[in-house]
Amino acid sequence: MSAAFTHRAYGDLLRALAARGYEVRGYGDADPARRHLVLRHDIDVWPAYALPMAEVEAGLGARASYFVLVTSPLYNPASTGCRGVLRRLVELGHSVELHFDAAAYAPDADRDAAASRECAWLEELSGVPVSMVSFHRPAPDLLGDPRRIAGRPHAYQPRFFKQMGYCSDSRGGWHRGAPLAHPAVARGTALQLLTHPVWWRGDHSPRDALARFRVERAEQVARDLDANIALPGGTGGAG
Repeated sequence: MSAAFTHRAYGDLLRALAARGYEVRGYGDADPARRHLVLRHDIDVWPAYALPMAEVEAGLGARASYFVLVTSPLYNPASTGCRGVLRRLVELGHSVELHFDAAAYAPDADRDAAASRECAWLEELSGVPVSMVSFHRPAPDLLGDPRRIAGRPHAYQPRFFKQMGYCSDSRGGWHRGAPLAHPAVARGTALQLLTHPVWWRGDHSPRDALARFRVERAEQVARDLDANIALPGGTGGAG
């Protein structure tokens, strides 16, 4: 990971794209043939990490799409803290969308029905409609699949994944090439820019970023245990 994966650098990247004529647009009104920039964030690790990036975008007048993994083993989107993050994202003008993990279900499960249930739950948590889906670690058959899921478009449909440029920081690096050097930017056509907030906290490597998360998550678990479990001798909260 580059040391430039910071919130300041993220703002600089958005300003650099704007200087090249790019306008931030939502999935619904982005034109693949124009200098339109779709900002996507997949929240794989911890929702609170998304807030600084959301603040940067709001300060620039940009609206992004934040995709929440409701089946995540790493966070509970229904917890008080996570619900507060979702509501804050909405207050900042961003959309809260579904990050769907098809692998969380049996191979013969009704994928469409499962995504519909997840969308309904996420809408209850965030207080706003879910209009878009992205896939978590998508299987090859989902890449470029034109079909909707749960009655909604998804981020890997041909319009967004093939007709537009696609650039991702997956695994903590620009493995498909850096955004400013992307062929779509050279052509002056639309770009879907996917980032994962966990990588943008200034750590020196992806391993460092995940190690830092483990420490912070353990500290949060300790606070939650103290607040929720009363132990003999007066340690902890109510039983």
